Amino acid sequence: MTHHFTRRDFMRQTAGTAAAAVGGSLLWDPASAGLAPLAAAMTQAPRHARAAAVTVVRDRAALSASHEVDRTVLGRMLADAVMHVTGARTPRAAWQALIKPVDVVGLVPTSHLNPTHPEVVDAVRQALLDAGVPAARITNANGGPEQARACTALVALPALKAHWLTGIGTVLKNYILFSGAPSRYHDENNVKLGEIWNLPEVKGKTRLVLVDALRPLCDKGPQPDPRYLWDYNGLIAGTDPVAVEAIALKIILGKRQQLRGEPWPLSPPPLCLVAADERYGLGTSRLSEIAVTTLGWSEGLLL
Repeated sequence: MTHHFTRRDFMRQTAGTAAAAVGGSLLWDPASAGLAPLAAAMTQAPRHARAAAVTVVRDRAALSASHEVDRTVLGRMLADAVMHVTGARTPRAAWQALIKPVDVVGLVPTSHLNPTHPEVVDAVRQALLDAGVPAARITNANGGPEQARACTALVALPALKAHWLTGIGTVLKNYILFSGAPSRYHDENNVKLGEIWNLPEVKGKTRLVLVDALRPLCDKGPQPDPRYLWDYNGLIAGTDPVAVEAIALKIILGKRQQLRGEPWPLSPPPLCLVAADERYGLGTSRLSEIAVTTLGWSEGLLL
């Protein structure tokens, strides 16, 4: 099933937060957070509409009752995700459309405090091997800028979670260690997370964004508070990091509203999302420009 989200859809979930304001389905208004220069930049001539595609794959059997990952089910979900993202007919062809055997591939999972499930990292590594990428050319690259510099291709593998320093701690924050100065991007400075993706060591290298949404965290992150963890049993995939982050945020906000019975804003607001679009040009944050395809289990989809 494919959905096109409207501004009204999102605002139903974010009433009482910073209002969407400029030029369409923006998710956050920087001016309300005291960021007038960014708001002014957004009022310049309207841009041409852009399109992005995001795939959400879920399977009820991905996690057991004790939250253990079924590797066989996960492997099928991953195959479905990459085939749908690329339009390829086999997983091998899908990965070959994204990564070449000559690439040095950096896998970039969330490394600590509610980390990416190791089974997700293992599944991606095995899929790359099956696609003909030599083992010596696949590395874990969730460290400093020197690790990004050594890679010709990156696969972002963040875990889906809220974060008390950046609002959402998923796609854009996933490269924070590549900056060499993570603390510069906390609190209201999360608005600058997009600049990391434009560093010479990083820019243009991300071939796939694959969010581990098996067991997300919707509040108090990154520390895993059991009250706010739930089994979503999903993967979120795409090649536009901002669009993937927008859908990840929609799921987080949907769960928060479900828990409270009313809109429950994130604090600090994830200003990084709109800025990644409007200031840094990394992709689209406008829900009206994002087509989401959902595959598999639909209960509790939150979309």
